[in-house]
Amino acid sequence: MQILSRAPLPGREEAARWHKAGSVKRLAVLLLALAVAGCREVRVKTYAQGTTEAPGGNEIRIVQSSGELERLGIHAPIRYKHEFGIVLLMGPHHDAGWHQVIESIRANDYRVQVVAFDAGPPAGGDPTPEYRTYTLWIIPNSVYRRGSEIDVVTPSNTPVASTVLR
Repeated sequence: MQILSRAPLPGREEAARWHKAGSVKRLAVLLLALAVAGCREVRVKTYAQGTTEAPGGNEIRIVQSSGELERLGIHAPIRYKHEFGIVLLMGPHHDAGWHQVIESIRANDYRVQVVAFDAGPPAGGDPTPEYRTYTLWIIPNSVYRRGSEIDVVTPSNTPVASTVLR
């Protein structure tokens, strides 16, 4: 061990304090590791992002059947016995090149907050028929909690859409 300062070597009391502080830190790290290992891992997949011609404005849809997803014009291999989908729809847009940007997702047992926005084409897009952008997340049914709120806000905290799981 190399000593980098010219300070005198610590006395027995100071060495005991350093040893005790190191033991407390090691115990804290061990407890954190056990807590993390004991947590159930939830895998949320951002399955797809794209566009759909389904009419409407900004909204969040909870998708629990293939018919609901097909009505939105989205095709995805969701195993509905084990999973459900959450679709964030934004728009409508009338020029090509819009896409969603998801900045963050924060969740606890009763609330999920998504920070997202639609980004337009840098040089302006060509006129197109009306469409909406979407992001689809596939989530295990085991985390579905009735009464949980899902809120989408912009980076400046302006509400975009929200829903409550029923």
